[in-house]
Amino acid sequence: MTIDFDEIINRVNTHSDKWDTMQANYNVSPHDGIPMWVADMDFKPPQAVADAVKNMHAHGVYGYYGDDTSFRDALVGWMHRRHGWTVQPDWIVNTHGLVNALSLAVHAFTDIGDSVVIFSPVYHAFQRLIKANDRKVIESELVLDDGRYSMDLDALALQLQGDEKLMFLCSPHNPGGRIWTKDELRAVAAFCAERDIILISDEVHHDLILDGHEHHVLAKIAPEFEANLITLAATTKTFNLAGAMLGSVIIENEMLREQFVKAHKAAGTSLNRFGMIMSEAAYKHGDEWLDALRLYLSENNRIFAAGIRRIPGLTIMPLEATYLTWVGFADTGMSADEFNDRVTQKARIAGNFGSSFGAGGDDFMRFNLATRRALIEEAVERLQDAFSDLQ
Repeated sequence: MTIDFDEIINRVNTHSDKWDTMQANYNVSPHDGIPMWVADMDFKPPQAVADAVKNMHAHGVYGYYGDDTSFRDALVGWMHRRHGWTVQPDWIVNTHGLVNALSLAVHAFTDIGDSVVIFSPVYHAFQRLIKANDRKVIESELVLDDGRYSMDLDALALQLQGDEKLMFLCSPHNPGGRIWTKDELRAVAAFCAERDIILISDEVHHDLILDGHEHHVLAKIAPEFEANLITLAATTKTFNLAGAMLGSVIIENEMLREQFVKAHKAAGTSLNRFGMIMSEAAYKHGDEWLDALRLYLSENNRIFAAGIRRIPGLTIMPLEATYLTWVGFADTGMSADEFNDRVTQKARIAGNFGSSFGAGGDDFMRFNLATRRALIEEAVERLQDAFSDLQ
């Protein structure tokens, strides 16, 4: 199989959030700028996904999707094959994307005014949807330990007020790119169990593991805490199917699952035919494509990280997973406004501003490496030029 991640694919004027809203959000034109913000890839998914879409088109009828047995079987097979985790088909609840799943969980397991715990800086949608649902956010700020993040559960224990019902854990972590160790995962699971907090492990990036690292499915390594555990998974990041709007919620505990299903039914959504069929094809036939992608992303990361480390005052976290890298600017002595402006207006690169990820993020920017190699190399040159006065 030939997989060309260097193929030039013009995404301008294709209703691409990443490319077509860059001007409005950053004053960076898609015609001369490099978009490194929205977390999707500039790559085509596996050929099997395109073939599934062609088959739908050939059939020509796009009615309501029903009987998801074959999708469940495909997901069960993927989890067993790629993660060594045995999932039963009836543990799976499919939703209209994982952000939708998180919102449904807030409705299922908390009341207005309750608190939800997150570890900041973290994926910005966590805080946004908690507040939009009139719940309170408890931010446990991650600790920088030798250039990597770690959780401080002792400090978190002192923050709690007793109304915390839910915790969102990003595993692997976004934006830090960390894979939590087995000990860290068991510790946070035990922490929640002791306080009757439901722990949602958002593992949407769990297939995007770089450089020989290994992801640990929380529910697999801490099965004794199943009464409080929920796992989120999807094809959206793995196979670049974000527009398919599909996420899977895996809940072993029957009581938790019934609560979640009740909230799901109350929301009145139904499954996206395109997302289900595309995702099933990816789970069944995407292994070789993913293996090639991981190698490509690892090399992109090597090139970008080496380039950043040559710029005095800039730091970059070791990237173990995801295609989203976290660059620090604190040692430049610049304000966030100044280094953000240099990146966007001088280098003409759209990266995510660190402040949007919550406490501890102000001195950082997040960059998306899931694009063709030539743009990664161009981005390095532009950043080195934008901060050339620091050389």
